[in-house]
Amino acid sequence: MNQKRVFVAGVGMIPFVKPGQNRPYHEMGAEAVRLALDDAGLRYTQVEQAYAGYVYGDSTCGQKALYPLGMTGIPIINVNNNCSTGSTALYLARQAVASGVADCVLAVGFEQMNPGAIGSVFTDRPSPFADFDAVTDALVDVDLPLALRYFGGAGQSHMRKYGTKIETFAKIRAKASRHAANNPLALFRQVVSPEDVLNEKLIWPGVMTRSMACPPTCGAAAALLVSDAFAQRHGLRRDVFIAAQAMTTDFPDTFSTHDMIDLVGFGMTQEAARRVYAQSGVGPEDIDVCELHDCFAQNELITYEALGFCPVGEAERFVETGANTYGGAVVTNPSGGLLSKGHPLGATGLAQCYELTHQLRGTAEARQVAGARNALQHNLGLGGACVVTLYQKA
Repeated sequence: MNQKRVFVAGVGMIPFVKPGQNRPYHEMGAEAVRLALDDAGLRYTQVEQAYAGYVYGDSTCGQKALYPLGMTGIPIINVNNNCSTGSTALYLARQAVASGVADCVLAVGFEQMNPGAIGSVFTDRPSPFADFDAVTDALVDVDLPLALRYFGGAGQSHMRKYGTKIETFAKIRAKASRHAANNPLALFRQVVSPEDVLNEKLIWPGVMTRSMACPPTCGAAAALLVSDAFAQRHGLRRDVFIAAQAMTTDFPDTFSTHDMIDLVGFGMTQEAARRVYAQSGVGPEDIDVCELHDCFAQNELITYEALGFCPVGEAERFVETGANTYGGAVVTNPSGGLLSKGHPLGATGLAQCYELTHQLRGTAEARQVAGARNALQHNLGLGGACVVTLYQKA
């Protein structure tokens, strides 16, 4: 297909906070959109379509969040794709612009979460995670909330296969805290050492401590995507564009290999990344900065390998040599990632877009990755869906 180039005209994000410290979801969403409109220099009346992402909410929450900005009659599509909801909204918005259906499209994500581990809301019908749970029950013998069993089990699998140590996961968590210290929008900004992480409460002895899991979070973020012609016509910035994007869902190996690493989306990530590299002609060695889905420190380590930043089985060495931070091969999660910035499910993918847009603009302040030109985004939701996006500096 002959698709149009899609530019990121504006981004907005509000500070992420703990449940109970937040405003209602619709106020958070509307504020993020206002910030994105101001950043772009656009009016809401110029938006032709909107995609609103959230997981925990009733139907048409997107309308509730956007109507205060203007009841313009545009299509508002509500999106729910578990933890990849925000980037799924972004994926749909990009498609609308790239295909020529619209010239100015909004993607917004928000989440109003409750404290504690996430779980099913509807318990009177089959769970979409039933197949995942069946595999997990056969492989993981610990009594923990499901997300901890999924990703802790994947970390344990990596430890057994490749000798990865819990200390390596602690170093990933400590790295997240150092990065978040420079992000005023992050939930946790206190720097911790690997030793601090290891001395915390054990969630899973030998595998995971408390802060290796991301916290429930409330927040919102938004992005405005436009065509080249629209940007030129309205005098908008054209310094950041989406060079490639791919979305995948589960393949048979998610369940057939009986490996927790595959169960938590390794194959989805690997294939989405392969498609993005093929579309763009850019390889993993060309990536300067990456916002990846570190819902658990264990998943960040696994994702290094799935994205091709290092060979399979060598992620521990990638961490040990400092390749994942400033001065290394690719700066991962300069925002602090989900571990420190927080993870309001519907907003996460668009918060990643916010961070990488500022990195490529050169406006990330103390978090700035020097000379960044290629920025990769990875957003994963179990159940499952994965979106990988490559942004480039024009």
